[in-house]
Amino acid sequence: MIGRRELITLLGGAVAWPLAARAQQADMLPVVGLLRNTPSASFEHIVAALSRGLGEAGFVDGRNVVIEQRWAEGRDDRLPALLADLIGRKAAVIVANTQGALAAKAAGTTAPVVFATGSDPVRDGLVASFNRPGANFTGVTFISSDLGTKRLELLHQLVPKTTTIAMLVGPDVPETVAERADVQKAAQAFGQQLVVAQATGLGEIAAAFTAFVERGAGALFVGTGAFTNSHREAIVALAAHRALPAIRCANSSRSVG
Repeated sequence: MIGRRELITLLGGAVAWPLAARAQQADMLPVVGLLRNTPSASFEHIVAALSRGLGEAGFVDGRNVVIEQRWAEGRDDRLPALLADLIGRKAAVIVANTQGALAAKAAGTTAPVVFATGSDPVRDGLVASFNRPGANFTGVTFISSDLGTKRLELLHQLVPKTTTIAMLVGPDVPETVAERADVQKAAQAFGQQLVVAQATGLGEIAAAFTAFVERGAGALFVGTGAFTNSHREAIVALAAHRALPAIRCANSSRSVG
């Protein structure tokens, strides 16, 4: 995760322009770009967390920096244009989720990119290694998708007689796709049937629970990812209402660089 010192280094140069440049661009503030492929709805906590982190480093939105939000609203094909817009705004740093960071990498972006991912950034090609990321990418990875098999094992121990397991997943991103494949293999090894439902909104989450009950699921595996995490309260409430024992990830994290 980028720290106070690194963030000040990234933004400080933009804040402390030479006097001539400051005179020419007195109405300009350094831009912190937020780039995500997700819908903006239900992710207000992301913006709040970013504002808090910047504030801890001495940067206040509208005072000495400007946060420019760009949301692809679930359409990854929009990311290149949104990225280009941020680059056109001369963003001092770009804060991105996995898909946003991958789009920045594919475009050869030279602006500093700070990412948060639940996947392996080395495997995904974002950085060369955890200790020496290289280039202009750094961030934090939440080690969660790789624990899918272990979590299913724990769920199996909790309800050993259950033969049908429900799995609720959010939109496809590298970490969720990899986790789903691992969990499907593990379910086969346990002799369990896995009923998978993908949701992109609250309505689809509710519909998924109805389908789980109709299919006779005896327990619920909640997939990793920003979507399920941001809707965790609704998922917990529905699981309780349907009397479905459930397990969801409790993320641990590892900084890059």
